[in-house]
Amino acid sequence: MTSPVRIREKYRHLTPARLIQALAACRPGNYADLEERLVLTVLKSLAQRHQGLSQEIARLDAELTSLIEQTAPHLLHLHGVGNYTAAQMLITVGANPDRLRTEASFAALCGTAPVPPSSGKTTRHRLSRGGDRRANNALHTIALARMRNHPPTKNFVTRQRDRGRSTPEILRILKRAIAREMFKQLTRPHEDLDVRDLRPARQAKNITIHAAAAAIGVAPMTISRTERGKFVTPEVVNRYRAWLETA
Repeated sequence: MTSPVRIREKYRHLTPARLIQALAACRPGNYADLEERLVLTVLKSLAQRHQGLSQEIARLDAELTSLIEQTAPHLLHLHGVGNYTAAQMLITVGANPDRLRTEASFAALCGTAPVPPSSGKTTRHRLSRGGDRRANNALHTIALARMRNHPPTKNFVTRQRDRGRSTPEILRILKRAIAREMFKQLTRPHEDLDVRDLRPARQAKNITIHAAAAAIGVAPMTISRTERGKFVTPEVVNRYRAWLETA
């Protein structure tokens, strides 16, 4: 906004990613005007720093994913669970093994155990403010992701709204249910899903990715990533495999 007009007009049309690339590769020395040269020098330095930090984040992200795949790959197959949320669940469990006696104790550890209001006659509950707040935040992130793009969760939210429940109440219920699911996965993990048969089975029947996606109600990209093992959830794999067997 405050850079010289010539610089603003030159880079205004670029997307954020292209803007970083262009500024990192620019040559401030080619500008005769002192103000333009100084501004571009600073912008180039910031863009190069952005690239360096992005590369470092990508390396750490890949390393974190690799560690989770070695320790608990089944967590990454759960809908809405990414490497950060899976890592936080493992950290919470690893630091508190003596508190994982029951599913309810794990919910309390994560601060998702419902607490009755302290006064008045009511059937409502509020969310516990105790427990591991980082684990609570991880469950909150998973719940939000499922509310956005997980059909069963979206249907559940719709039913709860029809009953008059507010968003905080729905989130409380979802986080409690996800805590129950995570406890089962962390204490009795499922076998890693093998999806190598899915693509050959689809191709043998001359079914396109778009046709398969439309048949089971998911995006074509979900089918593609599922077949390549890049985004695997038990629900999608089982539904897809069952449909392929009867298609």
